[in-house]
This record gives sequence, C-alpha cells and structure tokens, in this order.
Amino acid sequence: MAKEQILKISEAVAAKFGDQVLGTQEHAGDLIVLVDRSVIHDVLKYLKTEHHFIYLSDIVAADRFTEEDRFEVIYNLISLRDQLRFFVKTRCPEIDPKLPTVTDIWHGANWNEREAYDMFGIEFENHPDPRRIFLPEDFKYHPLRKEFPLIGVPGSLELPNTNPDIE
Repeated sequence: MAKEQILKISEAVAAKFGDQVLGTQEHAGDLIVLVDRSVIHDVLKYLKTEHHFIYLSDIVAADRFTEEDRFEVIYNLISLRDQLRFFVKTRCPEIDPKLPTVTDIWHGANWNEREAYDMFGIEFENHPDPRRIFLPEDFKYHPLRKEFPLIGVPGSLELPNTNPDIE
C-alpha cells in the first residue's frame, strides 16, 4: 500500500514538473526521484504543502567525482500523517556548486545545509547562517571531497596532543 502511494506521489511530481524530473530509481526498497536543481526548492515545497511531507529527516551530500554534475544532494522527507518516506535527489556541478536553501520550508535544514557546505563546499543560496559548522571559518578545504588527501593537509589545523608521554 505504501509503495503504491509513493508511486502516485512521484507521478504527481512528474506531472507537475515535467521535464525537470530527470528520472526515478529504486534503492533498498525506497523510491528516489531525481530533479533538476533549478526546481528543487519548488519540488520540495510542493511535497510539503500538497503531500504533507512536513518532516525533513535528513539532507545527505555525496561527491560522485564525475566530470558532469559532480555533487549529489538527497533530501529524506517523511509524511507523519501517511507514514511515508520520500527521497528527492538533485545534482550540482563542481564549478560553482550552489543550491537554494530550504530553511524557509523546514527550519531544521539549517545544520544539514551547513554540514554539506563544510564537508563538500556546496553553497546554499539565501541560507540565514552560512557559517561552517565543524571546521574553522578560515579552513580552505572541504574534507569529504574525493580529492582531499586521506592524511589531511599537513599543517592546515593544529591537532591536539593525544600522546600523554609527549608534552
């Protein structure tokens, strides 16, 4: 029953946004709808207002390390009323990776978007508080990008002493 409802919602999204819906895929039993980044804000607002996905559970970013549309951002939405989960994915390029903020739709998106910026360098336009959340403001790198060295950048951050024998 839930799967049928999710399929109907994905069809409604495709009917409303047409060619801006780039595809769907199923993963681990969940349906993921891929939309163009130009309509991501409108799609998410539509899902909240028309389909009661009032809870933004998570925003996940990933580095696909590809030539085109390198970064991927996945929004994990929940309808508490209908007990449904819905995933919406969008992609953005390596050069100027920007998406619109969804903090005006869900205030809880604040820290998730800050984390995506801090770790991947994805900027969320019109974000109310675009500061880094984990790393210092002057840190020039984004450590979850695939090209970031596994040992880190020597000398970029002073690390605390973890060996009690060394002063």
